[in-house]
Amino acid sequence: MADPLQFIQEVRQEATKVTWPTRRETMITTGLVIVMVILASLFFLAVDEVLQLVVRFVLNIGH
Repeated sequence: MADPLQFIQEVRQEATKVTWPTRRETMITTGLVIVMVILASLFFLAVDEVLQLVVRFVLNIGH
């Protein structure tokens, strides 16, 4: 780290070795992420509704 110029050159050299995804790969991956977020949201919504019903049932038993 004594020579900042050498460090920057090494970083640029390493950056050339990176394999960047194609536009198609990026679009497919983005689509899959969106689908998984929607599925996870629906799952947690369902779990929340079931737990809400269970808690209401348990709290109303004494009445």
